[in-house]
Amino acid sequence: MNERKWIRRSLRSVAEALQEKGYSMSHMTVRRLLKQAKYSLKGNRKRLASTSPQRDTQFRYLTWVRQSFEAAGHPVISVDTKKKELIGNFKNAGQVWCQEPEAVNIHDFLRDASGRAVPYGLYDPRHNLGYMMVGNSKETAEFAVDAIVAWWENPQRPSFPDESRLLILCDGGGSNSYRSRLWKLCLQDKLADALHIEVVVCHYPTGASKWNPIEHRLFSAISVNWAGQPLRTFQIMLEYIRHTTNATGLRVQATLMDKVYQTGIQVPDQVMQTLNMEQSLVCPQWNYIIKPRQLSVGAT
Repeated sequence: MNERKWIRRSLRSVAEALQEKGYSMSHMTVRRLLKQAKYSLKGNRKRLASTSPQRDTQFRYLTWVRQSFEAAGHPVISVDTKKKELIGNFKNAGQVWCQEPEAVNIHDFLRDASGRAVPYGLYDPRHNLGYMMVGNSKETAEFAVDAIVAWWENPQRPSFPDESRLLILCDGGGSNSYRSRLWKLCLQDKLADALHIEVVVCHYPTGASKWNPIEHRLFSAISVNWAGQPLRTFQIMLEYIRHTTNATGLRVQATLMDKVYQTGIQVPDQVMQTLNMEQSLVCPQWNYIIKPRQLSVGAT
């Protein structure tokens, strides 16, 4: 018999099958014999990672670029999209001290929500500041770049010694994917050209997003702050984000971006050829520089 027919059976089912073959024993005896043979019920364990052969090279290069920017006084930001949240009377994971738990909807149906929040975050490690741009439309590359532009033009953000260059640390997928043409086009149009700055982008390798500073320095603190609290309105969500802090003195600003974004925008090859973009010699698929088009392209 195929072994798979045995390993998925219950103890009683195994005992019945053994009795049909002439072995009379109870399910407890089966349990004892399996235990003696060091068998037990086990689930799958996630231990094997499909890592890129350039993973270590990218991490070393990323660390060097970040340290160089920080030493020169250039701004460095870590960006990513936090988990989307349904706005309404829905359960939020976590527990709070109270005498009676709050009653929320049994099911998390989208039709019962007043909206779906798309929180795009930026973390400034130099000043330990977080910025969350909460959208109510779609997670697109245009939305991600608009969030970065909103942070840059925020009059309340602290300045940097030299703001002629900007380093963006981000994951390899999502709205800021290294494969996204629209992401690179928006960086060119809305950041490099419009603000006259040189944009340097470094992506974390696939499966390594947990090392992105925003994950453990900003997103985790926000999740702890609103744990167990239903996000019934966008305003409630924004207030929880704004009151997020931790022992390191983290401060967070939050803004609602009320704009409808279109999905499925295609960028043709002819448009991509107009970008003033240079790819790094080290892991060029993950590292590139976008310069203002009105400036001449020089060696970097």
